[in-house]
Amino acid sequence: MGRWAKQIQLQLKIPAIGIASSNIVHYATGYNFKYNNGMPIRYVSVPFPFTGQPRAVDVGYVTGKDMLSGQPLMSAIISALTSPRTAEEMVAGTPSEQAAESKVLPPDSEENLRRLFEDKGWTDYNWVNLPTEKRVTEMLKGTSHKPSEVIKTIDITGGLRQLTVEKVAISAVMAGASPEHFPVILALATQAPFGNSTSSMANMVVISGPIRKRLNFNPGTNSLGPYNRSNAVVGRAFTLVSKTAGDLRNNVNAWESLGSNFQYNNLCFAENEENLPEGWEPLHVQMGFQPTDSIVSVGVGWTSISSVGGSQSLYPTHFLMRDYMRSLSASGSSATILLDPTVAALLKDTHGFKTKEQLSEWFSQNVETTAGTYWGNGVIQSVNVPLALQGLEPYASWRKLPSDTLIKPFINPKAVHVVVTGGKIQTTWFVTDFGLRRGVKVDDWA
Repeated sequence: MGRWAKQIQLQLKIPAIGIASSNIVHYATGYNFKYNNGMPIRYVSVPFPFTGQPRAVDVGYVTGKDMLSGQPLMSAIISALTSPRTAEEMVAGTPSEQAAESKVLPPDSEENLRRLFEDKGWTDYNWVNLPTEKRVTEMLKGTSHKPSEVIKTIDITGGLRQLTVEKVAISAVMAGASPEHFPVILALATQAPFGNSTSSMANMVVISGPIRKRLNFNPGTNSLGPYNRSNAVVGRAFTLVSKTAGDLRNNVNAWESLGSNFQYNNLCFAENEENLPEGWEPLHVQMGFQPTDSIVSVGVGWTSISSVGGSQSLYPTHFLMRDYMRSLSASGSSATILLDPTVAALLKDTHGFKTKEQLSEWFSQNVETTAGTYWGNGVIQSVNVPLALQGLEPYASWRKLPSDTLIKPFINPKAVHVVVTGGKIQTTWFVTDFGLRRGVKVDDWA
């Protein structure tokens, strides 16, 4: 909200204010002002929650008081828009960078250093390897890139925080990785920080190509569970990079109401390419990479629904998947379906899906939900309602439909990804609303 108000004021020369809910207004007027906007944005505040409330409640908010000043809300809005700016409010431009922590800490006991890391929020609060200079130097041997090279500049939570190769090495050491893991973690760090919202956003990390075998990633039995070192340390390193480089701190600039335990290792797993049905291409090949490329792909989403038993011939597997997918948000048409190899074989040999693309197309054409259910989802409220109000199709037309009208929300089959993983123990599968970005080549970071 503050960013948009800033753009309106600077680019259109129109006075603008931000309206923030009471649960995060402290972030808007504090951290966000100091490290993001670079200029004071006036705010008024309303109670939380405001979505999903009876109309009378929302009307009460509008006719009630500003949570910041105690004035009637509309009076506070008019005052904020019309009162002359103070000298402090004449500040404009880019904020100064947040003061950097010292690169090297003074000697101390291991217990005190661990407590410092926890107090600063530099950890996921599991046991970490303390990043000594010796350990970080050893980790840097895993890449030809210079320690000072800037991978990206992160500004999602405010300020301009430069993520360097050396900073990634620090997180890799803390996560328990080895130098051979480091190119994978560097490729993954180009996608940092991980998804963070006020709900339960999380990430998925998929490892594809020869690197799976070279580093012994687990694509088989328990591929999603805590049974493999590479899966664990690479996924965890993404969390530590995201928290430190993104300066993500609970109730300061990270305020997910429930959060997600996926954020501990970001659902990091490898595709079981050896057990793909004939004609089904690996994920990275579908993305346009060569079979010999090693790729790490990141997905962002909220929801995961697992099957609750074996696949039955009397109700085809993809029918049940379709039924479950009705519960997904379909933001950006995104979905990622995880299939045990037994399910992939069943879909190909019994139900005739000769390629992953055919299955994705079937889901796009056959997953239906009511307009009311679709627009009732909080993610869609935030992401697609603005598109509808701009007149963009099909959202504008869907917005006008009676709530019980059926629509097909997965309009882009290319955004419905299918990944085969697991150990052929049970006909198990997951449907998720995680949207996978284009992968990153690991060899570029060796």
